[in-house]
Amino acid sequence: MRLSCKVAAVLLCLGSLLLLYLLVGSAAAPPRPPPAPPPSAAVPLARRQPRLSRSPPRRSPAGGRLASARKPGEQKHSKEPSSLQCMHLAVVACGDRLEETLIMLKSAVLFSNRRLCFHIFAEDSLKPEFEKKVILKDVDSLLYVDTDVLFLRPIDDIWHILKEFNSTQLAAMAPEHEIPKIGWYSRFARHPYYGTTGVNSGVMLMNLTRIRNTQFKNSMIPSGLTWEEMLYPLYQKYKNYITWGDQDLLNIIFYFNPECLYVFPCQWNYRPDHCMYGSNCKGAEEEGVSILHGNRGVYHDDKQPTFKALYEVIRDFPFEDNLFQSLYYPLQSKFLDTVHTLCGRIPQVFLKQIEKTMKKVYENRVIVYLGANHRY
Repeated sequence: MRLSCKVAAVLLCLGSLLLLYLLVGSAAAPPRPPPAPPPSAAVPLARRQPRLSRSPPRRSPAGGRLASARKPGEQKHSKEPSSLQCMHLAVVACGDRLEETLIMLKSAVLFSNRRLCFHIFAEDSLKPEFEKKVILKDVDSLLYVDTDVLFLRPIDDIWHILKEFNSTQLAAMAPEHEIPKIGWYSRFARHPYYGTTGVNSGVMLMNLTRIRNTQFKNSMIPSGLTWEEMLYPLYQKYKNYITWGDQDLLNIIFYFNPECLYVFPCQWNYRPDHCMYGSNCKGAEEEGVSILHGNRGVYHDDKQPTFKALYEVIRDFPFEDNLFQSLYYPLQSKFLDTVHTLCGRIPQVFLKQIEKTMKKVYENRVIVYLGANHRY
């Protein structure tokens, strides 16, 4: 993604400036991209639940109960139950990334359980597609992802990592690589970076309250600086050495403030680098891929057909269809054509979390429902 767009997004997101807000009542999904045009962000979207075998009681598209509208004069509860509180997901939609953004949001809705709030940064050319603007100053925590990310399990699961932060940690990312001798930062970086291999910013979990209140150590002045005070001067100082835009800036920041970063394992940000040189993400081998990051444009060329297969199956899945028949089985079929590739030789890594998630969906929405309503 272009440097100017993503750096601007970091400034906007963490500086509490205007962004675009898509509140999905109880996590409604964008419609299937082309030929249908993207929806207006001003209106909550409604759709049918992905069908397994028998329709459960009326629920939200992501599995939570539908939020009911308040009657005139009815007071709002002072505090929502945690199950109804939003998980905030932010993304930057630049240039030709509209379809990728919609497919990413669709994957988030498919498997997640709690309510989702989408925050979408867009260039002027894309703003007609996303209409409502709000201020982000009251959002406590946020999950930022690149547009080329696909969720293969509920966002709820990565959201829980926020509770694992210690008293100084305010953000979480995955390593850029698992093996220093073939990592990019350890071989080529000309600026400071976090740890031995650096970190990747494609999936970043943030406690915005802590970020706003922290004075960060830096290489410019002896005293600390706030996030807003630091970002632009830091960019000016290192701009001639930066290759990967916002990711390099974040690596520089956490080099000087390592105690502020929580590092989650590679299955939460699984990229072609984790399999194209041989499998080197142990967490994905054991638990399966949780979040797929198709960087380098692999969803749109034939260099990594396994990544492309997942993208196309989720893109083409109609929400009202059966998850097994219209998503899982087509995916298995497409994977058969990728076994000649290094990533395609380990299909279980890509399928394991989807299998677990669909099993839970089946148990929660069919077995539990039928048991609760069985008449003897």
